[in-house]
Amino acid sequence: MDSVSQIVSSLLAVGRHFDVELEAAAAQHIIGLALPVAMQKLFPKHTHQHIDEMRRVYAEHYHGHPESAPVFAGFPAMFDALRDQGVLLAVATGKNRNGLDRVLAQSGLGDYFTITRSADEANSKPDPLMLQQILQATGIKASDAVMVGDTTFDLQMAQAIAMPRIGVLWGAHSEALLAECDPHALVSTVGELSHALGVMTR
Repeated sequence: MDSVSQIVSSLLAVGRHFDVELEAAAAQHIIGLALPVAMQKLFPKHTHQHIDEMRRVYAEHYHGHPESAPVFAGFPAMFDALRDQGVLLAVATGKNRNGLDRVLAQSGLGDYFTITRSADEANSKPDPLMLQQILQATGIKASDAVMVGDTTFDLQMAQAIAMPRIGVLWGAHSEALLAECDPHALVSTVGELSHALGVMTR
């Protein structure tokens, strides 16, 4: 889902609430981390005493704009094709379980995924625990799986367990940052991603 601007806007709202000047680039860079970890990095002087208030302000702003996180065009068709090939799909996200379930319901994509893991069920990215839980539950080896992500945190968690990984260039982190994680491919369109996954899952 195209949620980068919505997440950045919500983090900037937290900054305004606590009278902390925050650059949009800094907010975008921490996308993918569990929210408490992200807050600690962005607002280290406030997090200990005000984490609950920060979560409230963030959630209030984020959920006030549900229309601003549409599904990227082309993904449902790609998911259909992969599922027809017998490829299992999973989610490993920095969202908490309530947030993940909400967006899966809103997007209509939930039925595509065999298993999902959220940051409150494991450790925040880039710790690979979410991926390890998914692999254990599905009985799939890391070398037979592919992590697709738009942040270095996504690719680093896969890199930590020698899982193949693909970086997409329409999300939170730059091509230069993603390239540092030694991805098997960097793609700039859903078509390129579909081709890369087709090659890797044959």
